[in-house]
Amino acid sequence: MEPVDRSHVPHACGVYLMRDAQGDILYIGKANDLAKRVAHYFNPSRGDLKNSVLTPLIRKIDYIPCESEREALLLEQRLVKQHKPFFNVALKDDKSYPYIKVTMGEDFPRVQLVRRKVSDGGIYFGPFPKVGPVRTLLNYLWRHHYFPLRPCKWDFGFDKPLDPRKINTCLYYHTGQCPAPCAGLISPEHYRAYANDVVLFFRGDYAALKKRLEAEMKEASARLDFERAAQLRDNIEALSKIGERVRVEAVRAEDIALPVAASQSVTDLQRALELEHPPFHVECFDVSHFQGHETVASMSCFQGGRPHKDHYRRFRIRETVGIDDFKSMAEAVRRRYSRLKNEGKLPDLVVIDGGKGQLAAAGRALEEAGVKIPLCSLAKRIEEVFIPGRPQSVILQFGRPALNLLQQLRDEAHRFGVKYHRLLRQKKLFERIAAS
Repeated sequence: MEPVDRSHVPHACGVYLMRDAQGDILYIGKANDLAKRVAHYFNPSRGDLKNSVLTPLIRKIDYIPCESEREALLLEQRLVKQHKPFFNVALKDDKSYPYIKVTMGEDFPRVQLVRRKVSDGGIYFGPFPKVGPVRTLLNYLWRHHYFPLRPCKWDFGFDKPLDPRKINTCLYYHTGQCPAPCAGLISPEHYRAYANDVVLFFRGDYAALKKRLEAEMKEASARLDFERAAQLRDNIEALSKIGERVRVEAVRAEDIALPVAASQSVTDLQRALELEHPPFHVECFDVSHFQGHETVASMSCFQGGRPHKDHYRRFRIRETVGIDDFKSMAEAVRRRYSRLKNEGKLPDLVVIDGGKGQLAAAGRALEEAGVKIPLCSLAKRIEEVFIPGRPQSVILQFGRPALNLLQQLRDEAHRFGVKYHRLLRQKKLFERIAAS
């Protein structure tokens, strides 16, 4: 059996699809690190059922990158439900992922961790890939009165009061940890307002709470209470999981062709440029000006073969006077990676809009910034690709996924730069009118 090519699978969060020789989906899974997870299936020391039965049938691995582990979980569930791959059904362990539930269908709601959603008037948040950190965070929030709701499991309401004997034996009631709606210590309206606040919390901004937790963690660390600091660290991580950005709606579960094609273009670009690692994270630079005035540089960013607009950047060129695309390009590249070098989040590939001159200028800028990143340029005339150290350009066939991806990167950078350039020109025009 020929070995399955896994070199194109990136170290990124997402969903992987394992296919057989006919292209049918055998198994769908999620991972925080796709490359590491996929490698587990081909580890001969792991002699479990899935490896022994599934792995020999795999001929191709596709992937869909995701913003977060929670997004990957939701996408995995939707794709499995639609495609019903044999090994997801045959080898499933019946494990379901937890939701946070606010039991708004009750007269006196509670906050619970549940494994499935039902239509009972409750409001659900999730699912979440890991239950432990979420459970710990909920306990912390309750102890610090973020959730002043009853923690008990008693079933009572307006038409079904709780037995007084149960109230008298309740530890939370005697210690004052519970608002005790069962004993009438809080009005139903006031209690319902607490429950509404809980719902708003899970739908809202966690920045203030995260800041408080970070301050408490630093204080605990300073007094050498490392156990407490570790608990707070886990709470911060769980809070981040609850607030993770999810954009699964942007990927249609009934048609995975588009996101898979995007990831396959990354694989094709890796082969075309003979890169050691898949260019999952690519940044592309372009320079725009009007007769040497208001020169700007722009940068587009693609992840997994698709635009990642949160990472787009624009640069107002300050060091270069007049028309000098080479110096302008070098300035933008140097500024970008001099800053990123300390953050440790360098891209897998840098693409330059232009020919050998722009490529050489960008290469010198990377050296000045003290970073090593694979680099190439795309020249517009015949769409030839230049690579440092290669005297001859690389000509990619029109319509090839690798070339399509480079063109999309270049066009996005150009569009973003022209938009910024027009904004600066309009601003300068208004300033002139105001001064006249």
